[in-house]
Amino acid sequence: MSRLPPLPRSRGSQIYLGQLVVVTIGLLLTVLGFWRAGVATIGGSFLLASLLRAVVPQSHDGMLRVRGRVFDVTWTAVLGAALVFLAFNIPGQPG
Repeated sequence: MSRLPPLPRSRGSQIYLGQLVVVTIGLLLTVLGFWRAGVATIGGSFLLASLLRAVVPQSHDGMLRVRGRVFDVTWTAVLGAALVFLAFNIPGQPG
């Protein structure tokens, strides 16, 4: 019987892992043909991760400690906003 690996202890690592799960769900939606919902889900996960990264204490950065907080918050907010904007503003294709 195999055991699952332990979950990360730091909040930053948990945020990172949670975002990977939500991005995977968004990619699955996209592959299944629901591209607008998939891209919006991925963008929303980046916006939420940006907000959470801004409030997580430095002692709980975990895997996020590789980059600076300002860079992480700015980059994930810009990327998330761009994806959500594109998901809702690209016109539908006929047919």
